[in-house]
Amino acid sequence: MDKTVHIIGFPMDLGSGRRGVDMGPSALRIAGLTEKIQSLGYSVIDEGDIPVANQETCEIYSEKLKFLPAIKQANELLAQKVESVLDNNGFPLIIGGDHAMGIGTIAGISGHCKKHGKTLGVLWIDAHADMNTPETTPSGNIHGMPLAVSMGYGAKELVDLHYAGQKIKPEHLVIIGARSIDPGERDFIREVGVTTHTMVSIDKNGMYDIVMRTLERMRSTVDHLHISFDLDSVDPSVAKGVGTPVPGGLSYREAHLLMEMAAESGLVSSFEVSEVNPILDDMNASAVFATDIVASCMGKRIL
Repeated sequence: MDKTVHIIGFPMDLGSGRRGVDMGPSALRIAGLTEKIQSLGYSVIDEGDIPVANQETCEIYSEKLKFLPAIKQANELLAQKVESVLDNNGFPLIIGGDHAMGIGTIAGISGHCKKHGKTLGVLWIDAHADMNTPETTPSGNIHGMPLAVSMGYGAKELVDLHYAGQKIKPEHLVIIGARSIDPGERDFIREVGVTTHTMVSIDKNGMYDIVMRTLERMRSTVDHLHISFDLDSVDPSVAKGVGTPVPGGLSYREAHLLMEMAAESGLVSSFEVSEVNPILDDMNASAVFATDIVASCMGKRIL
């Protein structure tokens, strides 16, 4: 990939139910993110962090849409930055921060794709479906809503972020690693028809087969593939520094195989990693794992 990698920090915990994930970007930088990417031959520009308000200065706003105004404001800035990097032929690497960041990331990529006649595809690697709406959310935490928002469902303030309407079509979205899905999300997935490979599917069919079929599908249908990697997709025994750990997740090798295959495909044009929470970690081990995952997606190989 002959592009400069632009690291964009998104230090936000407003969308999450637990504090500390706003320190994720710092944890990833301390874990050697820049150096690992540079060792693969890339030029790297660290763009610093998007300014994000902290919870102490914000009102909850609504029990069904907690901290909505501040989340909207920060995600709009993120969308603008991501779109600008892509318009200038860069590779945006967004580091978070809770997964509400996906709203701004996808909006920015979609804005770029819309201008340049490209079709956006998203590979969402997560223990959760992130498809709640204000009507279905059990918590009011917006980090559980980014995929619904990106497909045009939910709070209008978020659906119309950056530009009005849907940012990605359901047929161009694939979820891998899901194992904690709320009842309302199950109905939503069936209704809109999003391909979702749960851990049961991975156990039955194997990671290699699922990723191969997913990448073949993306190759034939999209022009820009974005990968969003939530650290809670892996088992807590691999990375415990996450706010919403769920047992039974991806193994170390399953996660790296997914990334290595994505790198070999040559399709990936943007990447984000979310939900790194050093407060819940042990000696920054989860952030180190996350940086290794990024390196695998950027082309690091065993041999």
